[in-house]
Amino acid sequence: MSVIQPFDRDALKSQFDAGEPFRHLCIDDFLEPSFAREVAEAYPSFETALERGFSFNYVNERKKVQVTDSSKFPDPVQRLHQAISSQEFRDQLAYITGIPKLLADEALVGGGMHVTGPHGRLDVHVDFNYVPDRELHRRLNILVYLNPDWRYDWGGEVELWDTDVRRCYQALRPVLNRCVIFETSEISFHGVAAVTCPPGVERKSFAAYYYTKEPPAGWDGTKHSTVFRARPDERWRGYVLMPAERIQRQLQQRVKRVRNKVMGLVGR
Repeated sequence: MSVIQPFDRDALKSQFDAGEPFRHLCIDDFLEPSFAREVAEAYPSFETALERGFSFNYVNERKKVQVTDSSKFPDPVQRLHQAISSQEFRDQLAYITGIPKLLADEALVGGGMHVTGPHGRLDVHVDFNYVPDRELHRRLNILVYLNPDWRYDWGGEVELWDTDVRRCYQALRPVLNRCVIFETSEISFHGVAAVTCPPGVERKSFAAYYYTKEPPAGWDGTKHSTVFRARPDERWRGYVLMPAERIQRQLQQRVKRVRNKVMGLVGR
């Protein structure tokens, strides 16, 4: 916690509860300023990140690299990871959000270092809500942005949308040392505006998620993966591209299941 600036948790609790269109908060100057710059400077370039992690190049998510293996984190990034995973910070989050018994994900499924290059994008979506093999319910997202001198015309804002994806309530620039925390729920539709930075510049952030063993209040037992929606001005994506990719992924999953079943029978 020593790398995180002191904060007024009662003020943050009020901000979180009042957040629209779903519960969230935004903290500027989240980390000690010198440490925030240290983390930003330690981040790999897009090309180096490609060598360490996984690249997304789908219709819904493009030109984004994700490094989840903490053994590949530079030391400052490792310290950030440890700080926001600590019991002390999770206890503060539990007070602010009213969600007790928060667990950090050491495996950083879907999290870790995110590096998005020019022309990258992330469509509006709600996140997966359950991890079956560990029986964990996803409850909170934390995003820490690490982009000094990020210009307005470079896009890349994190957008918070209403349930019908008709109105964007918030579009927050990914500027250095800004932290956004929001509740993971069936209405927490969010996305990233198209990244239009020049070559040689990347949008950099650190993401982590918190879980509970207990389900959220009112949970109806539905378990789902990430659910994407098109923005109001993306009719072609919504009616053609997204359904086509969804069908393609379903077919790939079926082929994989059949192949695994055949391999299992052969191995007997």
